[in-house]
Amino acid sequence: MPTPPPYPHMFEPITLPGTAITLPNRVIMGSMHMGHEELPGGFERLAAFYRERAANGVALMVTGGISPNAAGRLKPHAATMTTEEDAEPHRLITKAVHDEGSRIALQILHAGRYGAHPDAVAPSPVAAPISPITPRELTDAEIVETIEDFVRAATLAQSVGYDGVEIMGSEGYLINEFITLETNHRTDRWGGDIEGRFRFPLEIVRRIREAVGPEFIIIYRLSMLDLVPGGSTLAEVLELAASVEAAGATLINTGIGWHEARIPTIAASVPRGAFSWVTRELRGRVGIPLIATNRINTPEVAERILADGDADLVSLARPFLADPEFVTKARAGAPERINTCIACNQACLDHTFANKLSSCLVNPRAGHETELVISPTRLAKRVAVVGAGPAGLSCAVTAAERGHKVTLFDSGSGIGGQINIAMQVPGKSEFRETLRYFGVRIAETGVDLRLNTTVDARAIAEAGFDEVVIATGVLPRPLSIPGADHASVLGYLDVLRDKAPVGETVAIIGAGGIGFDTAEFLTEPVGSPGLSGEPDTREDFLEHWGVDAGHTHPGGITTPQPVTPARRLTMLQRKDGKLGAGLGKTTGWIHRTELARRGVEMIGGVEYVRIDDEGLHLTVDDEPRVLEVDSIVVCAGQEPRRDLADELATLGITSHLIGGADVAGELDAKRAINQGTRVAAEI
Repeated sequence: MPTPPPYPHMFEPITLPGTAITLPNRVIMGSMHMGHEELPGGFERLAAFYRERAANGVALMVTGGISPNAAGRLKPHAATMTTEEDAEPHRLITKAVHDEGSRIALQILHAGRYGAHPDAVAPSPVAAPISPITPRELTDAEIVETIEDFVRAATLAQSVGYDGVEIMGSEGYLINEFITLETNHRTDRWGGDIEGRFRFPLEIVRRIREAVGPEFIIIYRLSMLDLVPGGSTLAEVLELAASVEAAGATLINTGIGWHEARIPTIAASVPRGAFSWVTRELRGRVGIPLIATNRINTPEVAERILADGDADLVSLARPFLADPEFVTKARAGAPERINTCIACNQACLDHTFANKLSSCLVNPRAGHETELVISPTRLAKRVAVVGAGPAGLSCAVTAAERGHKVTLFDSGSGIGGQINIAMQVPGKSEFRETLRYFGVRIAETGVDLRLNTTVDARAIAEAGFDEVVIATGVLPRPLSIPGADHASVLGYLDVLRDKAPVGETVAIIGAGGIGFDTAEFLTEPVGSPGLSGEPDTREDFLEHWGVDAGHTHPGGITTPQPVTPARRLTMLQRKDGKLGAGLGKTTGWIHRTELARRGVEMIGGVEYVRIDDEGLHLTVDDEPRVLEVDSIVVCAGQEPRRDLADELATLGITSHLIGGADVAGELDAKRAINQGTRVAAEI
């Protein structure tokens, strides 16, 4: 009997209704704003980025959002599609994609009240809770102009070779703001009842279809689940979807959550495929194909969603940052070779919202394909890499891939270094995928892995390596106050790695990323899947965050499940101001919200005095305090571990310092993997 093809539903072709277009598989690369659009030479870099993914079998790609006019920009000087001059550079992208046999659509995005500039506009002058700007209310004439701007953007996209457009009607942007009563207080023809509130998006779809003809793909990004108070009801969503189809849409892409929603939708703590049930609610209500989104990061999840009938296609965005060969590897039946997206957001969305170029923690080449080139070496060298944490792993496999003979040493019994510590924290189990990927790459590239091996400088010198890379990581910074050696004092490694007993009442010294991770670990409710390193089930997640699985409440939200923390905990930091201010922009609020729900007290501006049998003595606002706690956990930073590098230097051997051994900030896997990859690319 012939072997059945892997992932048969993923690789079933689909002909788009009303067109002669057949996509070879059911995988779409969702929209991601990469930040290159506004830079000199940015379109050449974007062309290389999309070409690599197109060459690896993505059926259809959607660009980052481009505004149809100046008022709709996400930030000042952001890219627009308003003139032929704006459109012309896009030919580089469409040609690159078509040369590889794939298709691409331009996303048209009007930021509405999310625009971070003084010209922001909206249906009504209602500021977003995540923006300091109150938008100006659009006049009737300006609304008509904005519709024409959407049409012009679509026809310009068509003129430079795009196969379609995606109309961003989700995530709380302008179109979404017209649809809900919370943000649309108008009493004219663009507000009031459903007919008035739906008029704006339907006119956009109808007018674009008239302008571009039947073969041009129109994807409508529909907000299926707003997750904000006063959001759309299910009945309204279903009616809008049917009307969008009638107006001329080819596909409906189902969006989840406004940006201001206080429910995670794409973070690592969200179960895989957690929202595909929402897309399923449209089945039988419309006749055009439906696209499911959010936390679809493996072929298995994509195949299950399609096989269960939740959707006709799946949209993966960040997974194609992590691995441009995702489709190729899935088609070959080799999912273990995929560099899996871990939903950390650190180098993609966090970069976007900080006005940096988007990339990927586990794949620093993403978005940098033209300058971070991994090419075969012309001179094979013997390379020693000491330390098998994220920096050492990325350096070792990249150097070996280039043709160097690499020996990777680590004193531990397994690879991963500090990643193994991170995996103990609830919501960070996805790091297992990173270790699995590096394990496969070690075997594929022929790295000589030597675990349980402590090397000294003389042994390295005698072995005669051509290059030595030190990736020995960090050591926790010791606490230097009277009583720091008290029996109640523990380090974060004692807690997370060694599972030392911890009392019922706890003080954490330090409120950076490690402090927050340790606090979540210690307060995780007893019996939670997170304590075993397993992710929550979809049902547990929805109940915990107050998502209405029955979709009977406006916006799809209900009362979150009460939380009973495992311990009573206080977090402390020396600096004044909000604790956790340095956490990721798109995920920090999740950690702060979670700990607040668990009753964690957070105190800044602390001076540590001493520790004794009474507890932890502090001064806060010049007032002395004593925290009578059972345990004190020190998360007060790290220091680079450079002893081996220093010893090598005394022997006249120069080494490359990478990762925490180079800079000991927070446990920064993003910087470590990036640095390891770049050093290996240059050796």
